[in-house]
Amino acid sequence: MNKEELWEAVLAQIQFNTSPANFATWFKKTKISSREDDQLTVSVPNNFTKEWLENKYHKKILKILHNLDPDIKDVDYKVDSSETSQASNPSVKEEQLKFDDFDLDKETNLNPRYTFENFVVGSFNELSHAGAWAVAKEPGSVYNPLFIYGGVGLGKTHLLQAIGNRVGEDFEDKKIKYISAEKFTSGVVSSIKNQKIQEFKSNFKDVDTLIIDDIQFLSGKEKTQEEFFHIFNVLYEKDNQIVLSSDRPPKAISSLKDRLRSRFEGGMITDISLPDYETRMAILELKMKEGEITIPDKILDYIASNVKDNIRELEGALNKLVAYKKLNNETPDLEVAKSLLKNFTYSSKKPINPEQIVETVADFYGIDEEKLSSSSRKREVVKPRQVAMYLLREKLDNSYPSIGDRFGGRDHTTVIYACEKIEEKLGKEDGLSEEIDLINQKIQNN
Repeated sequence: MNKEELWEAVLAQIQFNTSPANFATWFKKTKISSREDDQLTVSVPNNFTKEWLENKYHKKILKILHNLDPDIKDVDYKVDSSETSQASNPSVKEEQLKFDDFDLDKETNLNPRYTFENFVVGSFNELSHAGAWAVAKEPGSVYNPLFIYGGVGLGKTHLLQAIGNRVGEDFEDKKIKYISAEKFTSGVVSSIKNQKIQEFKSNFKDVDTLIIDDIQFLSGKEKTQEEFFHIFNVLYEKDNQIVLSSDRPPKAISSLKDRLRSRFEGGMITDISLPDYETRMAILELKMKEGEITIPDKILDYIASNVKDNIRELEGALNKLVAYKKLNNETPDLEVAKSLLKNFTYSSKKPINPEQIVETVADFYGIDEEKLSSSSRKREVVKPRQVAMYLLREKLDNSYPSIGDRFGGRDHTTVIYACEKIEEKLGKEDGLSEEIDLINQKIQNN
């Protein structure tokens, strides 16, 4: 039996036990491309088919092959590049470009893709949106600085860059600069090393709207904080607009100099929380409209119901289905969509463990995990320790003695006191409630 006949025999048996739709989706344009001793290589048209056959049909295919030819011990799947190469399929490449980012503006570092027009507003972000819009219309006159905080992938960067893009449109004479705190820090370090710190700072003195993303990365970097403090003051005194984002409110950024923290708190502070189901659906529908594609409502409902904590992942899930549709020239059904999106939906179902909670709390407050178990009574250690104890009790229902053992063998009465202390503060301090909400988001995303 030659390769063609062998594979036809395999397909005949699979077709007998598989729905016509699934058979057409996963076995069209497949063939045995080579055989070396006891191993066969099956050629497939794209990576989606390769992944599906490996995970869903491999055992069945191998069993059928072994029954037809006992010498066959293994099967490998290889994508036929001639079928999927974008170079040989310009229409696919052209259509996928609708979902790609545009080139960044080299002067401002802004991405023109991020605008107010394609930012979906819901109850979870309406205050941040209102503040951003006010700043964009009257930069330097209201809410200076504007400080927006929230979890990863919830739209902070989109909103910050929308401000910059709108200011650039409405005030052509204004100089705008968008930069991440990490890149700013690298610039400070490089300038100090090359003895060009004054030259570095001069790049910011004439900026009319300065936008710094992920400002929490300044935590613990004293020299960078010092240089940023001086830049901040120069711009603020000239009524130039400053916009900042972070994954936590200013008072929760550890190792931040008090004088800088007070500057951050001097304007408007607003947060972006998790989007509700209706907003997630609206985001998906907007992205479909932008990409000029259609996905069935039941699949959109599945995405919106299962990808809850991250708008970036929500868009990524949709893009994966769009890529599949372009490559296969057909819309996936719900079963196929669930398989393709398993990596996006798995994280929300994965059980949380104690190590994850302790690690996230330590990272959030910017301290070493070891310090949580130490005998230190410093405030910057005691608070994170009590929060970690509270979350272990609240989220996992760990016993008080087991929590005490985890933190250096502390007595269970210490843990009870810590949990009661956090519960008491939650009723009085809005800031602590927000911090714990952000920590919970990070735990879930991790």
